[in-house]
Amino acid sequence: MSDQIYSTTKDTCPAETQEAQVKSQAQSDIDSGRPFSTEINDGRKNRNPSDINFWGLVKEDFQTHGSRYLSQGFWALFWHRFGNWRMGIRIRPLRILLTIIYRFLEKVVQWACGMTISYSVVVGRRVTLEHHSGIILAARAIGNDVLIRQNTTFGVASVDARHKLPTIGDNVDVGVAILGDVSIGKGAKVGANAVVVKDVPASAIVGGVPAHILKTQANT
Repeated sequence: MSDQIYSTTKDTCPAETQEAQVKSQAQSDIDSGRPFSTEINDGRKNRNPSDINFWGLVKEDFQTHGSRYLSQGFWALFWHRFGNWRMGIRIRPLRILLTIIYRFLEKVVQWACGMTISYSVVVGRRVTLEHHSGIILAARAIGNDVLIRQNTTFGVASVDARHKLPTIGDNVDVGVAILGDVSIGKGAKVGANAVVVKDVPASAIVGGVPAHILKTQANT
């Protein structure tokens, strides 16, 4: 298995803008140092980023994916955002109708794009699903400006610990398997085919099976 480390990075919004400096839910939780709560994954409310409205978020996701209408990553995220947005609809019959639409088209995305991401996963802003196929994102939370590559799996480490899911910090670049109740620190890069079962510190470059630190970058 290859320990290749990706050298390309995703363009992000200018750091000097206030918008780009807002922490995601995932990064705030990692920085707090407190045990992670799973209440954010109960699926009972709209967990889209609160600092931008639904259509503003859709527009931002579209631009993040190169303004390509046929980008599978954009459509996977669109229905994820839609699934969260409909939980804020207070008229129950309308919410039920929107839920039927969401459930059907979420499944279409799984079949057509090879991407699975439940609306109960908390996802930050400007996340890029870079390549179609082989992407299963059963995470607790994913931060802002995260780049997710083909054949990435976030999930549990054991069927006996179904609620222990990974938390991915801001500006992370991954194309791997990340399993269990672990956190990936801000700006970390995880190489191809690595399997992560322990916390990764901020700005680290890791690779291998199991993953280990290969290098530490300057703070991002």
